[in-house]
Formats: sequence, structure tokens, C-alpha cells
Amino acid sequence: MRVHVIGLGGAGGRIADRLAVDHDGDRFLQGVNAFDTDAAALEALGSLDESQRYRFGDAAGGDGLDGDLHAGRRLGDAHASELGRAMDDQQPSLAEAFLLVVGLGGGAGAGVAPALVDEIGRLYDAPVYALGLLPTPAESAPSRADPAATGAAAGATEQPPERPLAEKNAARTIDALSDRCAAVFPFDNADWLGSGQRLADARDRINEVVVERIAALFGAGEAEDAASTPQQVLDASDVARAVGDDGEIAAVGYATQAVEAPASKSRFGLGLFGSDEPAEVDTSAAVSAIETTIRKAARGKSTVEVPEGRADRTLLVVGGPPAWLNREAIADGRRWLAEETGSGAILSGDAPVPDGDAVFTVVVRSGIDEPARIREIRDSIA
Repeated sequence: MRVHVIGLGGAGGRIADRLAVDHDGDRFLQGVNAFDTDAAALEALGSLDESQRYRFGDAAGGDGLDGDLHAGRRLGDAHASELGRAMDDQQPSLAEAFLLVVGLGGGAGAGVAPALVDEIGRLYDAPVYALGLLPTPAESAPSRADPAATGAAAGATEQPPERPLAEKNAARTIDALSDRCAAVFPFDNADWLGSGQRLADARDRINEVVVERIAALFGAGEAEDAASTPQQVLDASDVARAVGDDGEIAAVGYATQAVEAPASKSRFGLGLFGSDEPAEVDTSAAVSAIETTIRKAARGKSTVEVPEGRADRTLLVVGGPPAWLNREAIADGRRWLAEETGSGAILSGDAPVPDGDAVFTVVVRSGIDEPARIREIRDSIA
């Protein structure tokens, strides 16, 4: 499906920039924009053209908002129409969906997001999805000073929180986006940190994970040529049916397994004259690869916790070299996934990648029970 991605604030802008690096020219990426109040942060997005980066809110003086969500909301109300016009060079009318990517704990991106969703809905007849990065608990908690660095007695001092308003901002922004967006995809940053690792040290790796999942989901139905045309096409309406349109939380699981691309075989059996006909793949190997990736995508680490693995609706996408996409194995995986999630509705599609070297699976679950991290964030304003 053709998706227009809008990165809001520092975190959203970095992910939009990474998408431009990894997927510029891919058919699914209809347009990319980055909007921020921070001129320096926008300037650092070296992979987006200047026309794709836009600073708004002169009242902010070219800097960020230091987590002031209320100031961000005021700027959003004042500049939403301006941002809508700033997207015009990217031909947003061709998009089948819009994806806002935003750090939920910030001020500028989280502040402007609700008003921009309203503006997009006013201008275009396409669903708006939000991918929101959740702040880590450490960002909103006081930290102990390092005695070795400060000369203080062990445990004697506490430093103020790095971002004291992050959880409260996130709680309010999740509610605002759920009221406006077709679906919200939270990404739990804390779940992807190593033991003792700080978010700043893991940022590049986490952004890669986010971009990988965006591309795997929204790029699945976009065939480049006849060889990559799916047998079971996944389109925008399938994604819309899977995630719903009531602002529910959705989670994305993903897994991949390297495979060997089958060598072409000669029609004369000698391998001397060349052929476009691929050699057959061992059935048991194909079945094993598909079963493994489906289970890993369903039971492994998702973008956000899925309590007990259950969901009201589930979307399954299996991709890779066409010869490896065993239809019976995919059908069996779909039945297994229905039992695993308890979903009353299972939608599925395949994504052939003729020159690929891996089988991959995307599992999207919507209508899930509230994850513990979302509940903790909501409790911050209780």
C-alpha cells in the first residue's frame, strides 16, 4: 500500500530520515516529511531533501519545546493548516494511508500530532495511523549520581529526571491520538534496551527496528513486476480491516530467517544454456522456514507487549523468494495463529521477493488487552 510517512519532532524526524536512507524509491513509500520546531534537529536529517523538512512555530525561536506539551498543542492548533500545505510537494493525495511517527513523551511532535491528524482527515479520504515511541521509565525517574564522577558518598545524591514530563505527555498524547487515528502502534523503547543500556546509546539500532517493521508491513502489497506479484494480495483495505478504525492499539511482530535462493536450472538439464526457471526448493525446508518465522513473529518481541498473545483481529504476511512460499505451510501457519491469538478474524497476504535471501513474517495484532507499560503511563496522570 502507498503510505505517506510524517516524522514529528526529534524522534519522528530521525525515523523518517532513516526511512529515506533505506527505502528511497520503494513503491510503498509515497511520501516522507519531517516537521519540527527545532532547526538544528531538522538540519541534522541529511537524507531528506530540504523540501521534505519543515520548521514550524517561529514562537519557539528555532529551538525545541523542552517537553512543554501545552505549548506544542498551541503551536499545533496554529500551524496544522500550514503543515498540511507543506506536504503538497510529496503528492499526498496519492497516498492510501498516512503514518505519523512521533515520540510520545516530547513537546513539539506530541503536541502538534492531534491537530495534524485532524487536518489530514479534513483534506484526504485515507486512514491516519500513528506510530508512537513510548518513553522509558528511566526518563521520568530521578537518577542516582555516580560517586566516582562526583566525589559524593555512594547513594547520597539524586539527579532530577532527564525528562520529568515524558510519561504524562505520553499518556495525554495516546488518548488524543486514539480519539482521532484509525489505529495507534505504540513502540516500547524500554523493551528494546539491553541491560543497563541508555536510550541514547541504542537509538540507531532501535530506529532500524522501527523502520524494518514499517517497511515489512506497508511494503508487502507493492509488487515491482510480474515476478513479485503476490498470489494473495495484501492491500490497504486489508490493513484497515485488520487494525480497525476506532483508534485501538495494535502491535507488530516480525521475524526473518536466511535461506538460499534456488539456482536457475536449464530446461536441458545441463545447466549450460541458462534459464529463468528456478530450481525446486526442498518442501520440508520451506515448511520449516515458514513455521519458524510465524512462531517467532507471534511469540517474540513485538513493538509493544501483547498480554497473553490474544487479539481480536490478526494480520499475517509471509514474504521471501517465491519458491520458498509454500502455500500449505502458510495456510497451516494461519490456522495455528488463529488458535494462538484467539482472533475471530485472520487476514493474510504474501510478499514475494524474487532476489531475496530470507523468509520473513509480519504478525499484526489489534484489539489487544492493554499492555502493562501503557497502563503505567496512563497511571501517571491518574
